[in-house]
Amino acid sequence: MKYIKFIAIVLCFVTVADNINAQPQIKLRPNETILLYADSFEGNVDPVFAKEVKSAGFGMKEDNGLTGPERIRSNGALNNVSNLARVDIYLPKKGTGQMVVICPGGGYKGLTTYNGGLYTAEWLLSKGIAVAIAKYRMPNGHWTVPLEDIHNVLRYCRSRAQEWGIDQIGVMGFSAGGHLAACASNFYVDQVTRPDFCILIYPVITYDYNLYRSGSRPSLLGKDEKWEGNMQKFNELVEYYSMEKQVHANTPPTFLAHCTDDKTLVVNSLLYYNKLFENNVYAELHVWPEGGHAWGFSNAKLERYRNDKFAYARKEFCASLDRWIKKMRTL
Repeated sequence: MKYIKFIAIVLCFVTVADNINAQPQIKLRPNETILLYADSFEGNVDPVFAKEVKSAGFGMKEDNGLTGPERIRSNGALNNVSNLARVDIYLPKKGTGQMVVICPGGGYKGLTTYNGGLYTAEWLLSKGIAVAIAKYRMPNGHWTVPLEDIHNVLRYCRSRAQEWGIDQIGVMGFSAGGHLAACASNFYVDQVTRPDFCILIYPVITYDYNLYRSGSRPSLLGKDEKWEGNMQKFNELVEYYSMEKQVHANTPPTFLAHCTDDKTLVVNSLLYYNKLFENNVYAELHVWPEGGHAWGFSNAKLERYRNDKFAYARKEFCASLDRWIKKMRTL
């Protein structure tokens, strides 16, 4: 595949007042920012990008129909991602040979690029693990769009893996990003797009309303009323995107973490783990009693306005995940 390389002159237009304060609490920045489809970064409002911006030159199979500039809030929530879909590449000084593609959460409405992105990258890099943060397009009812972006991120990273000293690439997702990471684990099209392992942090898994009323479902599939008159197709999509129903024997090894008081979502991890177990997939599940939702790799220091309810277990969580990722080298 031919990649078009260039140094982009980035024009940052502030579209809302909140953008002025959209600065993360750490100075870490990517080595490279790779535009998946666009050949220009004009109009970018995201403060986290590399000095060198390149274009991968992928063809876009389906447009998500969104127009206008991206918007970012002070906590790093990036909205309206469309033609500027991209991946930020972070390379450690001394690597283990592993890379993790991160799918930030945000309900398929936006991306939690700090809590479920940059701060996660800092921790992984400290372990010698390379990172690719996928700033994927919002589906806006176009359900194939996010996974197309993750497949292209995996293709790009595999194409440069030897150059980077990478021989194992996993995928990691938070909340709705966990749903996307689970999709990548089960709906790969070849060995290039198959993740070597998967990490799911408080993931959305099922779209079955009898089990959980997912706020991300209307964003991915479109609002329910859109499907009046075509309920057969709607039910087929609900079945297809309920990831507990898509696990198979070749689903990659999976690590799951959740909290019991994330009451509407904890059942998702339990459902998925049971299916992994039934299919003899190497898996590990951790459920802590408290912590709520969206605790990610942030803390009260990084996001000063937050009460870090997961502080009591964060060290234990990180140690478990670190051990598990190392184990992936031996499988």
